[in-house]
Formats: sequence, structure tokens, C-alpha cells
Amino acid sequence: MPSLADSAVRAPDPAPPALDPERSAWLRLTLTPGLGPATARRLLAVFGLPDAIFAASATTLAPHAGEALARELAGPASAAQREAMQATARWLAHSPSHHLLTLADRLYPPGLLEMSDPPPLLYAAGRLDLLTRPALAIVGSRSATRQGEATAEAFAAGLARAGLSIVSGLALGIDAAAHRGALEAGGGTIAVVGTGADVIYPAAHRALTARIREHGLVLSEVPLGTPAIAFNFPRRNRLIAGLSRGVLVVEAALRSGSLITARLAAEQGREVFAIPGSIHSPVAKGCHRLIREGAKLVESVQDVLEDLRIDSRASSAGDNAPGAAPGAACPPAMADAAPDAVQRDPAQQALLDALGHDPVSLDALAERTGRPAGELSALLLELELAQDIERLPGDRYQRLR
Repeated sequence: MPSLADSAVRAPDPAPPALDPERSAWLRLTLTPGLGPATARRLLAVFGLPDAIFAASATTLAPHAGEALARELAGPASAAQREAMQATARWLAHSPSHHLLTLADRLYPPGLLEMSDPPPLLYAAGRLDLLTRPALAIVGSRSATRQGEATAEAFAAGLARAGLSIVSGLALGIDAAAHRGALEAGGGTIAVVGTGADVIYPAAHRALTARIREHGLVLSEVPLGTPAIAFNFPRRNRLIAGLSRGVLVVEAALRSGSLITARLAAEQGREVFAIPGSIHSPVAKGCHRLIREGAKLVESVQDVLEDLRIDSRASSAGDNAPGAAPGAACPPAMADAAPDAVQRDPAQQALLDALGHDPVSLDALAERTGRPAGELSALLLELELAQDIERLPGDRYQRLR
């Protein structure tokens, strides 16, 4: 048992960090159960700042929020709300790169103010200066092909070098490739997540998330600690669209969430771009639908820059790095190599020629080449190991270069 002397010299536990009253009121507003962004904005339009909302009586609030919500707002903060506010204060104190942005803040993204339901509060981890730059969203399939991921990386790199922040949702597939491309080019990228800004999701993106927090920005409208909940991911798509001057879709199935982002962008007056693919590829059908509905078909980064009226010559000196020209339609790994650049076995080259650039089944290759399936399988494995082709679901194969 500790002595009285020990008790006398022991330093007291440090007091938990505290939020300033104004931010506390904003935070409590967003933590109020049943209060969504649209209702919050309506209350703010009537009463002004959040502290005025909490100072009003339930009778005064009821016509604008309903009786149950009015009683909640007029009463004291709940234990759960106080605990969440303390956790947020600790998170803010943990790093100077952690921020809360309210509708009243000067750095609140102006594009989101044009929406009908802008989040009253945003949690941000990283570089706030990226919110002041023009941005383009790049989104697409989680089940992307390697060719699609390479295309997304190349477009993100070229657009980032031209001065655009690259916005995406940190999902598997195209989203992650877009973030990687922007980072590799030394540009900025914004990850709009459907979890708390302190949560890593998916788990496979731990390293990528750390890089974005250091060199880019992670943005969320949901409270810290919020796990992956299906409802929150479609909602974050409106923020991806709102932050951006346009949305570029790279590989999307007909039921892809990327089409939701594209629709929201169009509704908000943003440009919608889509990269076409093979008519046989399921992950190209969503892009083809967008193009039929009026999206701009793009084949190169320059197509996007010209439509957005951005001069690629104003980009940094690093733009002219080999294989990284803003007008490049695809990364070097996807480009057709010069005849003497890659030395292949004649049988391998003949099989590549028979593949073409559309996904092909093993049976179709056997018909085209006249070779037995066993021999073709061995050659296809060699080409796959050399990263010349990719095996797709359904026992199909696609040429990568």
C-alpha cells in the first residue's frame, strides 16, 4: 500500500484537453441522435450558431425539429455525447494535423456549401491546404483489373502534376490506385472515408492511409471511432462529388457505387468523365452507360485538362519525367513496347497477338491458335508471371501491354 509520503509527491493526473465552447457546441450538435445535416442546417438558418440552438427552449425548437428532437436539444448533453466530445478533444490534441472544420470556418470547403445538406462538421487529418486547390475525383470498381488500376494511377499522377488535388474514397481497387498515383507524383490527394477519420478501413490500407495522413488529407463527416457501416459509404459519395470540379470514372459495373458519385456530380453541376473499355468487360459497362448518358469520353489526361480549362504547362518541372507526361493515356507498363524492347519466345508472342486487347476465354484462344488447352495454359502462366497478361474471373485472360 502506498505511503502518505508517496501520495504527497505523486504528480496529479493531467487534466483531459478541453474544446473551446464554440467547437463544443458544433460537436454536440452533430452528435445529437436523429439530427441529420439537412435538419441541422435548417436549425442553423433559424437560430444562428449552435450555442443559440441549445439555449432555445423545446417549445421554440419544436416547430423546426419536431418535439422529440427539440427535447433532446433543449436538455443537457448526454453521457455518451460528453464522452465523445472528450475523445475528440484528445484526438485534436494528439497531433497538429488533426482538425475540426465547421460550417462557420474559413477553410470549410466552398464546394460543399453548394450542396443541400453540407455536413455541419468535418473531421480532417492531414493538409488542409489541399481544400483550397481545384480538385478532381477519380473513382471506380473495387474489383478492378490490373489494367484499370494502372490507368487510374497514371491519370491521377498526370492530373496531380497539373495542380489538381485527387479526391477518392480509399476503397479497394480504383480508389486506392488513384490515391497512390497522386502520392507517387508528389501531388495532393484527399481520401473521403465512410468511417471515423481515426479508423483504418479497409485494414489492407493501413500503410496507404498513413501516407495520405502525412502527405494528403483524410476527411470524414462521421464521429471518431465510427466503424465501417454500409449506410455511410453511399453518403460519403456526395462529398467526393462536392469537393471536386469533376468526376472521372475508371472501370465500373452497372451497379457500382461509382455511378452514384457520377450522378451526384452531374446534379451538382460538375463534369463527368469516363474511360471506355472492352465491350466484353463487366467493369466497363458502367462507364459505357455514363458515356451514352452524356459523360465525356476521355482517352488521355490532356482530354480532362482541356475540358476543365487547366493549362498543363503550368504544372511543376517534374511533369516531364519519363513516362509521366500529362497527356499520357496510360502508364509505360501498358503501352505497346517497341518491337525490340521486349524479347519473347515466338510462341509467347504469337499467343499475345492472338489475345488482342479484349478479355478472351481459354476456349476462344484454343480456337484462334489451334493449340491444345494444356499447352496454352503453360504459355499463359509464363505470360502472367512476366506481367504481360492478367487472369480475370471466369477463366478469361487480358493483355496488359
